[in-house]
Amino acid sequence: MVLTRSKKRVAKSQTPPLKRAEKPQALALKRKAEKPQALALKKGGAKSQKTPPLKKQKKEVVVEEDPSEDDDEEVSDDAAASTDVESDDGEEEGLGSSGFFSDDDGEENDDDGEELLGDDFLEGSGDEEEHSDSGSGSDSDSDEGDIEKESKLIDEEEAKEEEDAKAELLDFNKEAGDDAFRLPTEEELEEEARGPPDLPLLQSRIKEIVRALSNFSVLRPNGASRKDCVEQLKSDIASYYGYNSFLIGALFELFPPVELMELVEAFEKQRPTSIRTNTLKTRRRDLADVLLNRGVNLDPLSKWSKVGLVVYDSQVPIGATPEYLSGFYMLQGASSFLPVMALAPQENERIVDVAAAPGGKTTYVAALMKNTGLIFANEMKVPRLKSLTANLHRMGVTNTIVCNYDGRELPKVLGEKSVDRVLLDAPCSGTGVISKDESVKVSKSLEEIKKFAHLQKQLLLAAIDMVDATSKTGGFIVYSTCSLMVAENEAVIDYALKKRSVQLVKTGLDFGQDGFVRFREHRFHPSLNKTKRFYPHVHNMDGFFVAKLKKMSNMKQASEDDDEALGTVDEADVPSDDDEAEAMEEMEKPKKTKESKEGLAKSKESKKGKKSKSKKGEDPPKIKKQRKNRTEMRMEISQAREEKRKAMREKSKEKQ
Repeated sequence: MVLTRSKKRVAKSQTPPLKRAEKPQALALKRKAEKPQALALKKGGAKSQKTPPLKKQKKEVVVEEDPSEDDDEEVSDDAAASTDVESDDGEEEGLGSSGFFSDDDGEENDDDGEELLGDDFLEGSGDEEEHSDSGSGSDSDSDEGDIEKESKLIDEEEAKEEEDAKAELLDFNKEAGDDAFRLPTEEELEEEARGPPDLPLLQSRIKEIVRALSNFSVLRPNGASRKDCVEQLKSDIASYYGYNSFLIGALFELFPPVELMELVEAFEKQRPTSIRTNTLKTRRRDLADVLLNRGVNLDPLSKWSKVGLVVYDSQVPIGATPEYLSGFYMLQGASSFLPVMALAPQENERIVDVAAAPGGKTTYVAALMKNTGLIFANEMKVPRLKSLTANLHRMGVTNTIVCNYDGRELPKVLGEKSVDRVLLDAPCSGTGVISKDESVKVSKSLEEIKKFAHLQKQLLLAAIDMVDATSKTGGFIVYSTCSLMVAENEAVIDYALKKRSVQLVKTGLDFGQDGFVRFREHRFHPSLNKTKRFYPHVHNMDGFFVAKLKKMSNMKQASEDDDEALGTVDEADVPSDDDEAEAMEEMEKPKKTKESKEGLAKSKESKKGKKSKSKKGEDPPKIKKQRKNRTEMRMEISQAREEKRKAMREKSKEKQ
């Protein structure tokens, strides 16, 4: 019965036996190696391990009987019975009651090797399980070795492909770069100047020039020098973003082309809105909970600030909430936190804020001092005093005196060596806050930068003079600007180091870029690397500069006469409203000199008629007296001019 069924199935599939018959020697070797292992597993009685291969053996036995049809016909019924007995003895627990499996089990025990190969050839999954159960790990080791070799080959091929791609890109840039990009000719520039600016063309050309300058030796345009590319890039940026030629040139001196483009793009976007918690009235956690309930989406500002919050969006006006009106927080840029953090005011100290309006830094200082000590909040411009006093009252500050003086006169008003710390957020060109005031792009020039630098030097010297070097807790001056210009930052600090007995100390700020020790032809004091610079495209805040000075001695290194001389020279260069008065004085000079000469001549004639000729030895001392009188007259004239200039300036300030 069994033989007839296998013959019927053999007739259906004839191709697989041909493939297995090709390797009889290998099959014989595998049979010998795997028979004892298979018998040991069968004696163990694991039904779950034997049942899947038996189902596969059902198919494989039929396939293997195909090449030996003649042998199967000669098998008798006694042989079939003997095979049944052997299968029952060998499989005490692994087989069921099926007569088909029991009849063919004897032949399958002899052909285990063929069955395993058959599984590997036809299905693959069953064979792997039997190999793992039988303990034959040679094939798996060889497979792992082959996989490792293949992976190494794949990695090598990928590396070669990347290198080839880079080389091909460089070749393409060398060959086709000249055709893809070239600098415009003079005729093309003239045509562009006649019409409105072509913004897409300018943008694409800016990108190409920046790309070429990043690797100029390889991507150099045909027939163009680096200077030509830089000049063309300056003009394109100026026309595309609306800068004047001076400011673009100054920024080019500070940053390379790629970083400059990042800075310019950052100036086109607004900085995140930030608020400062007033610790005199609330805590940051409580304030954040209240604002979140009002529909304000916010987060802590950063790790370096314990009171700052950044506002992403709000369903209510952030500057008109009940909490704002109650003085729980202050709208303040993140960069304005930095000078106060560097100042690090202590309780019960005397502190001066030279340029205090609108009061963000002053109220922060008061909060850190917990309303102890004394703060002098000075502001020179009268219209800004309103916002200063309003914020002081709203924030609950009670230890502050508001005053209205020129910062350069504060040492005379408050007295020298009278305070512990001074905060000087000096007036500047504002080149670091272009995102807030776009008029800076066009309005600033070299002359204005020089004016601001001269004013900043005077204010810094006055601030240093107010500080007492013998203070137990203080003796510090913090200088800050919202400018990126070196002339307003490092140059001013270097000037103060030469004129006063001060030293630079660390600001206490963990982030920010170090200040310049050398810039183009300028060489500054080596300690200027302790100053900090902050950029919009790097720190996501307004451009800022912070320096902290420690006063070492109350002695002045330079005399006041030298400072006054420098001040008078610089004031003469600065155009003011009293230019007409000075011109009138210059016109009156020859008249005064003529009158004085006529009077001197008459006095000489009268003296000669009265005195005798014998007294000739007394003439030299008379000449000396006349010379003294002339010098005194010159001093009086210069003093009168200065008084007139001051009066005219006061009048112009009152008019403004």
